[in-house]
Amino acid sequence: MKVTMMMVMMVLAISVYLDSASAASSVGEFVDKTINNNKIATFSKTYCPYCRRAKAVFKELNQVPYVVELDERDDGSKIQDVLVNIVGKRTVPQVFINGKHLGGSDETVEAYESGLLAKLLGIETVDHDDL
Repeated sequence: MKVTMMMVMMVLAISVYLDSASAASSVGEFVDKTINNNKIATFSKTYCPYCRRAKAVFKELNQVPYVVELDERDDGSKIQDVLVNIVGKRTVPQVFINGKHLGGSDETVEAYESGLLAKLLGIETVDHDDL
């Protein structure tokens, strides 16, 4: 009876491990698809002033980014864990243009002000106000 109980516990432990590995894999797939299937992908939090600043840049350019609000998702923390492996930072926002990492708020604003962001997006711009 003890052997059977130990086997049941081992099977349950393996099942839990595989479920968590599968969930991590699906989160990684979500992040990868989000980055690669959107012209502009932004990982953000609704209450973050730096995130609002980065999103305002795209509003100025009349561009609509695909925004993932991590604080509104049950897997938001897991998404941030995946982003750490991609960009080396856990901070938000993290902005991707055409599948390439642009950076956070400061890098996004700098790219906007220098004209690099418009170039990366393939859009024409007129003079703009500093953010």
